[in-house]
Order: sequence, then structure tokens, then C-alpha cells
Amino acid sequence: MGFLLYLIVGGVIGWLAGLILGKDVPGGVIGNIIAGIIGAWLGGAIFGDWGPHIAGFAIVPALIGSLILVFVLSLILGSMARGRRNG
Repeated sequence: MGFLLYLIVGGVIGWLAGLILGKDVPGGVIGNIIAGIIGAWLGGAIFGDWGPHIAGFAIVPALIGSLILVFVLSLILGSMARGRRNG
């Protein structure tokens, strides 16, 4: 049950990051879960382990890390799409 909750919270964090930035995370639900989990790791590494915790995630650093990840990912994918159109 704990692993399922971990995936759900990761997906919600990834979805919120995409929603706040107005960017779609590639891969749908799976992409949101991956963005949430990697973003939580990134946020924890940069900002530490503070704030409320749910399913092993420090929510505030996880959301900030996911925002950073989704933003950088959208920049990379956007430049790749522009390169294909111009090339």
C-alpha cells in the first residue's frame, strides 16, 4: 500500500507542476509520476527535507523541484521541436 501511495503522490506533484507552469508533461500519467518522483529527489537535494511529508515526500521541496524539472524539460523539448521545424 505504501508504494501505491508513493506513486499517487508523485503523480499529483508532477501534475501540479505541469498545471502551475501551464506545460504538459510528456507521457501522461506515467510522465507525471516520473516528473514528481525525480522532482522530489531534485528538490530534496537542492532545498533539503523540510515542510509537511506525505508518503515519504517533503511536499514543498518536491513541488519546487518538480517545477524546475518540468520547466527545464519544456525548454529542452521546445528547442528540439523548433530545430526539427527549421531543419
